[in-house]
Amino acid sequence: MNDNTNQTPVRVPKRIAAVIINSLKGGVVPRVGLPYITVGREREIAALLHDLELVQDGGASFRFLVGRYGSGKSFLLQTIRNHAMGNNFVVCDADLSPERRFQGTGGQGLATYRELIRNLSTKTRPDGGALNLVLDRWVSGIQSQVTLEDGLAPDAPGFEEAMERRILATMSEIQELVHGYDFARLLTMYWHASIEGDDEKKALVTKWFRGEYRTKTEARQELGVNIVIGDDDWYDYLKVFATFLKAAGYQGLIILIDELVNLYKIPNAVSRQYNYEKILTMYNDTLQGKAHYLGIIMGGTPQTIEDRRRGLYSYEALRSRLTQGRFAQEGIADMLAPVIHLQPLTHEELLVLIEKLADIHAGLFGYARTITQEELVQFLSAEYDRVGADSHLTPREVIRDFIELLDILSQNPGMKAEDLLKGSFLQSPVLAPAEAAAQKSAGTDGKGHDKFSEFEI
Repeated sequence: MNDNTNQTPVRVPKRIAAVIINSLKGGVVPRVGLPYITVGREREIAALLHDLELVQDGGASFRFLVGRYGSGKSFLLQTIRNHAMGNNFVVCDADLSPERRFQGTGGQGLATYRELIRNLSTKTRPDGGALNLVLDRWVSGIQSQVTLEDGLAPDAPGFEEAMERRILATMSEIQELVHGYDFARLLTMYWHASIEGDDEKKALVTKWFRGEYRTKTEARQELGVNIVIGDDDWYDYLKVFATFLKAAGYQGLIILIDELVNLYKIPNAVSRQYNYEKILTMYNDTLQGKAHYLGIIMGGTPQTIEDRRRGLYSYEALRSRLTQGRFAQEGIADMLAPVIHLQPLTHEELLVLIEKLADIHAGLFGYARTITQEELVQFLSAEYDRVGADSHLTPREVIRDFIELLDILSQNPGMKAEDLLKGSFLQSPVLAPAEAAAQKSAGTDGKGHDKFSEFEI
């Protein structure tokens, strides 16, 4: 192969380059800079972008992304998150955990709702905390409509009445939904508080939307309402949110849920089934047209989905809906199916990826890239020559090893990549899934490093 080091690499701002390198070395997905390192996954991304078009047109979608630890689920979720925000969707995401589920006796469902609302993000507020921004945009949008379309200045007689008429028009759409009347009532409170400059009232209404009122008594004392978002109905409020967001000038709501494995780990079979039943409700709502302007994507491992004893397939109603058809086979996938199985990146795609990383690393630390394409190929060959690599090696492990290689080379200018590749650090076997799972439980990744099970690349 030819040496490509003389080609001009894409310039990556140092701030973004630092996030990319540090995140990938730590085993987590960077929140920014993904276009600089995205390779492969064209078909999966195209399928999910098609879903965004459906949501934008008033429909709803539901997808599962299935792949082994480190296969790229979280990376793909983050990529779609960025695409969605760039196309004026509101996005909220959450990782499930023992404290955050879809259903539970200890408020775990409401905890998931709170996490989703806390992470509510838009193009102008990509790091979460966008709830007040969304509500204020809705109020200012109605004010602009009255000014431009009705020709009334904010201080003109009849301005407030004109606004109220438009508010009522928005409310009529929402009130038809389950819990829509309650939602509309709180929106009206927020509008009045905005007009009156009552920041304290706005803060209390925001608290209600965040699901932070524990009891109806507390909500009645502070807001004068006898309703709260609870553990059983939080998903219904998200459906209302999606319709409201369209009225507020956005394209819809995209919900991203990762770490479904935490449902698989629930020891009590009845509790697991309740959680799977909640997933079935969401799935049916989106496919039967009961939800609008709403897209849901969930990420999990093959075992989490397909295990008939503890996984989603243990719930017959889900298994019958999600099981792959007879015509799909290895290498021939149906990208319109509800479950997208992530295939491993090809060696050619990994080569492109590590070459991008070599350029980004050199730009970040201010040195001329010396590692050649031949050496990049040697690195991948050394990785995949390890015992068990063909079936168990994931992109995450390859990336972390490669960044470690680049770090060592940049700190030891006299050393060559060839010297390290002949060493013994690449000779250890790749762990089989059972061994890897055992070490995850112990809190390590097989090299004595802390595990990063909440984030996947």
